[in-house]
Amino acid sequence: MSITAEPKPSIDWHDKPVWRQAGVNTSWCLLGCSIGDFGTILYFQLSGIPWPTWAIMSLAIFNGLLTSIALETLILSRQMVLRAAFRTAIGMSMISMISMEAAMNLVDWVLTGGAKLTWWVVPIMLLVGWLTPLPYNYWRLKALGKGCCH
Repeated sequence: MSITAEPKPSIDWHDKPVWRQAGVNTSWCLLGCSIGDFGTILYFQLSGIPWPTWAIMSLAIFNGLLTSIALETLILSRQMVLRAAFRTAIGMSMISMISMEAAMNLVDWVLTGGAKLTWWVVPIMLLVGWLTPLPYNYWRLKALGKGCCH
């Protein structure tokens, strides 16, 4: 007797409306993450507090996650009660947010040599931060029907 596994359903990666929605969701996440991340880096850059780069970047990632959750809670609170909105925001994909934050800070570190915001690095950080979780967010919407801000 042989046991055969059921084939897993394949995902259609050509669904333009889902890509659009994933892009919108990713953009809201990017806005929330960027506020905390850039704010933290800029604070240390302007204040001259001599923290090691790894500590500034770690704090920037943490603050980016917090501001993203806060923004998503605010957006979702228009559709549900505040407590449910907060729980939904907390339960949303931390994988997406962490990958976005890590990608943005890695770009900053590689291109500037530290935790430094310059006029030319910010757009690159934002682009890479948006592109990194986008396929995952598409997959989440397509395969699981889960997303945020919609």
